[in-house]
Amino acid sequence: MNQSQGAKAPSVLLVITQDTKEEEARFTRAALESAGVRVVHLDPSVRRTVGGAEISPEDVAQAAGLTIEDVRALGHEGKCQAAMIKGAIAAAHAWDAREPISGILAIGGSMGSALAGALMQSFPYGLPKLIVSTMASGFTKPYMGIKDIAMMNAVTDISGLNTISRDVFRNAARAVAGMALGFDRDAPAEKPLVLITTLGTTEASVRRIRQALESDGCEVMVFHSSGAGGPTLDGLAQAKDVALVLDLSQTEILDHLMGGLADSGPDRGRAALARGIPTILAPGNADFIIAGPIDVARTQFPGRRYHEHNPQLTAVRTTLDDLKVLADHLAANVRAAQGPVQVITPLHGFSSHDSPAGHIMDPSVPPPFAQYLREVMPAHVPVNVVDAHFNDEAFSDAVIAAARALLAQTAACAA
Repeated sequence: MNQSQGAKAPSVLLVITQDTKEEEARFTRAALESAGVRVVHLDPSVRRTVGGAEISPEDVAQAAGLTIEDVRALGHEGKCQAAMIKGAIAAAHAWDAREPISGILAIGGSMGSALAGALMQSFPYGLPKLIVSTMASGFTKPYMGIKDIAMMNAVTDISGLNTISRDVFRNAARAVAGMALGFDRDAPAEKPLVLITTLGTTEASVRRIRQALESDGCEVMVFHSSGAGGPTLDGLAQAKDVALVLDLSQTEILDHLMGGLADSGPDRGRAALARGIPTILAPGNADFIIAGPIDVARTQFPGRRYHEHNPQLTAVRTTLDDLKVLADHLAANVRAAQGPVQVITPLHGFSSHDSPAGHIMDPSVPPPFAQYLREVMPAHVPVNVVDAHFNDEAFSDAVIAAARALLAQTAACAA
């Protein structure tokens, strides 16, 4: 008996339209089943209903509060797409609640990839997710977002089957089937989870902090705060059982406020606070804004000090006024916090650039910034000022002690 027919065979959600890709859908379904998994075909077609899908176009439209005729009557591909994305997400989660899936495979062009990406981003980390797409050789961020979504280049257009597309679809099916067969959604978290932001310029301190907390029995995930790392941390803070957040690099928030390249939007850093996750804030890398090539940086931020990190990126020295804006923003975020928050700030520099060995050190900034932090932070939020540089052991020791105290309050880590 084919393993896909066994009662315990995991199921894979297959997302592909049959109105334009019927042949490809049949082929991929057969490839998944031959690899030992059951198939739940979600068909978000708009033009016509072919039949045979476990979740039909009518089901998708109904999950969006419409009929398929209503969707077709919209008469605009963007509006139809929006309705079917809404319905596909709702229908997929409704099925998953009844019969849990162990993986998702989607095949499509730009429209199909957009729908699949939105659907996959609504599912948790760890669940296998793969999109075979004509868009996979280009800009993939809109489809992947901050989730663990893999994309595979379709190579040829998804228009019929040929010697290349058969291999691509078969390989994709076997890959997802293999992941689904090994997926365990009920596996408990083995260790309390700690999330940290950093850049290479604060890595010396963060490495000591990570190693200390790992020795305490915590799992520590570190994120590079260069535009995507912070939002990924925020996404995990919303989706997972997180014991502690150490937001030790403020680059993405500072760049949002000042127009730098690592701008991650106005909500960066708020997820953990809103969920009540214990949080420690520190102004790592607050000594610079990330700008483009040196000539662009000089035009955008005239009259500053600059460090040409590489031909594409320039570190632009921040002023005390810049950092007061940062402090005001952080204080506003903290006022909405639903859990304990601490702030720790150094008196002798915020990164390796802001040090005697660096290129844009300004020792006149950290002391008044520390004083301003004390003035603007809510009264219940302690601000610990450390007479050290961010990368000094004395500073990392202060963060470690504060982290252990917060974790002990929640009995998160064993001593």
